[in-house]
Amino acid sequence: MTKAIDLSESLEDYLETILELQTTNTVARSKDIAERLDIKRGSVTGMLKKLAAQELINYEPYGYVTLTPKGEKIAKEIEKRHIMLKDFLIRFVGVEEQKADETACRMEHAMDTSTFKKFQAFIQTMDDCPHREDN
Repeated sequence: MTKAIDLSESLEDYLETILELQTTNTVARSKDIAERLDIKRGSVTGMLKKLAAQELINYEPYGYVTLTPKGEKIAKEIEKRHIMLKDFLIRFVGVEEQKADETACRMEHAMDTSTFKKFQAFIQTMDDCPHREDN
């Protein structure tokens, strides 16, 4: 995660959810965000205001929500971490998919950029290893 902007795990989850909704529906609505995150609609408004104040989303009350270029960059970084962590847990650790997804969601927020780069390099080394069983 880019630490120039200090985002809580919850705000990162919002960005990731908005990216998912924006990818499938072009835009996100607060109703859809609340549904996806399994929270009350009223709770969404305050978080959207925080993200808008940091210029990570475009938001008008009762309107659509879209990511700004800055918000999209951060959301895609979070999504990439999630995908790589989930994949690692499934392929190398043998964790069941649903559990891997839940665990990756928690891990993606805790890993700083430097550690994640090292993690990526480790995965690449594992994938390139000629002695790996599934190569």
